Amino acid sequence: MKKISLMGCPNVGKSVVFSRLTGVSVISSNYPGTTVDFTKGTTAIGGKKFELIDVPGTYSLEPTSKAEEVAQTMLQEGDIVIDVIDATHLERNLYLTLEILGRKKPTIVALNLWDETKHVGIDIDVDKLEKLLDVPIVPTCAITGEGIKELTSKLRDARQSKAIEPMSEEERWLKVGEIVSEVQVVHHRHHTIWERIADTTVKPVTGIPIAILVILLTFLFIIGIGNLIIEYLMDPIFYNYYGPWIVGVVNSFSPDGLLHDILIGKSTIESLEFTQSLGLLTTGLYVPFSMVLPFVITFYFMLSLLEDVGYLPRLAVLVDTGLHKLGLHGSAIVPTILGFGCNVPGTLATRVLETEKQRFMAATLMAITVPCMAQSAMIFGILGRYGVKWIFIVYSTLFVLYIIIGLFLKKIVRGESPELLLEVPPYRKPDPSTLLKKTWTKAYGFLAEAVPFVILGVFIVNLLYVSGVISVLSTVFSPVLTTLLGLPEGAIVALIMGFLRKDIAIGMLLPLGMSPQQLTIACIILTTYFPCIASFIVLLRELGIRDMLKAAGLMITVSLTVGIIMRLILIGI
Repeated sequence: MKKISLMGCPNVGKSVVFSRLTGVSVISSNYPGTTVDFTKGTTAIGGKKFELIDVPGTYSLEPTSKAEEVAQTMLQEGDIVIDVIDATHLERNLYLTLEILGRKKPTIVALNLWDETKHVGIDIDVDKLEKLLDVPIVPTCAITGEGIKELTSKLRDARQSKAIEPMSEEERWLKVGEIVSEVQVVHHRHHTIWERIADTTVKPVTGIPIAILVILLTFLFIIGIGNLIIEYLMDPIFYNYYGPWIVGVVNSFSPDGLLHDILIGKSTIESLEFTQSLGLLTTGLYVPFSMVLPFVITFYFMLSLLEDVGYLPRLAVLVDTGLHKLGLHGSAIVPTILGFGCNVPGTLATRVLETEKQRFMAATLMAITVPCMAQSAMIFGILGRYGVKWIFIVYSTLFVLYIIIGLFLKKIVRGESPELLLEVPPYRKPDPSTLLKKTWTKAYGFLAEAVPFVILGVFIVNLLYVSGVISVLSTVFSPVLTTLLGLPEGAIVALIMGFLRKDIAIGMLLPLGMSPQQLTIACIILTTYFPCIASFIVLLRELGIRDMLKAAGLMITVSLTVGIIMRLILIGI
């Protein structure tokens, strides 16, 4: 099966072209030996099957990051290259095109966003451009599907360019200028309403309030729809159908004993317990599928929507100045936002950052200071009854910690923190089919990566309970909890349970009769001290053992320190 490499700069509409050319059977994974994501699928063109690879977006084949190294390698691996160009930014995109053509690979160019050229007053002589580049060029509008059929029909005409030879960087820019001056004419026109809105969303004075509103509405949607999915779909399936069935199956060959407890815990048909039974087939499946997946699906839907509309790059630019002072840049906002949905996809999203220093910092900051959606819901639930100020104390403390720890890590972690180089596209109408496909692909990737780790975590915690290790830990750490942190001894069980599920752990604080001050301290400690088992194992895989041990040491230190400080502060409240 021949390979087609789908290449182009970031934000040129490659993912929409990819979606138009492939079916639903697509795979998102890491390029071997790296943490760089790419997507591949199959497409049938002219009665033949091709493997289509959506190469990570890059501005150049002269690698300065892992993503650009992977893009260069994938170019060599492909039999044919589809080079997707943003027709509204021809000069900026042609540099990469000349690099690709200089590598002498059979190439066809998709001149995407063709409809936008009319809106912004750009005229491009496609025939002359095709002659100058000496490869087929097809104007496309991937969102509407315009030109996609012609692109596939002309794929057989893809060829090596005889007009473009390998060049130096200076020669390439000069050639870009010559080509653009010959084929493009720009007409004067007034700003559209969409362009005025675009300007408003990147100016700090107006952009920051808009960003707060967008993020707030996004999370209200995620919480609302996620809870509806859990209440009316997932819980009825687990409690009314799956639960009684699996308990009956296990009881038929192991009505009690160690195997019974490992598989379904203490659950019975009369009293199904999915959250605290610690069974592989009860808690192990209920947590990822019923408690997490609904929020992950709605979160990825909203993330894909904001990305396709064109808002995410603007948000990254908006927060870049602040994050750069912490040694990160604007793209770090993506894993941070994802972490508020679930720390597992948030950790995986740190792959968008270029250097090991930035990935370590972003993952560690998220693990310590960013509570997931389910945990936030529980914090709101148990503290809301005592007043909004207690919730405010929790999240303002986490925000301050994010800044302090970020400044600390910037100074002590070795490595580079490059500037943000990001294409900011115009606002566009999203394609529903592409939106749903991207949501499904990311949600499937979450299930494939997270579920095995959650099951493993449940198994480990279950063994710790059965073996009595957790009872020993409770005895050892209770004095620390009561003397230094001012919490009741029973809170140790919640802290240990937090290693499995932090939202469940916060719920376990309720029967302890704690004051709002104690509950606030406990919520902060549970957020900062250690990630849940699924996040921990994904962090371990992404960071490696050495960096994970460093991050874990920092988590415990921060948690204990901030717990003691908050106890001293809250005594007088």
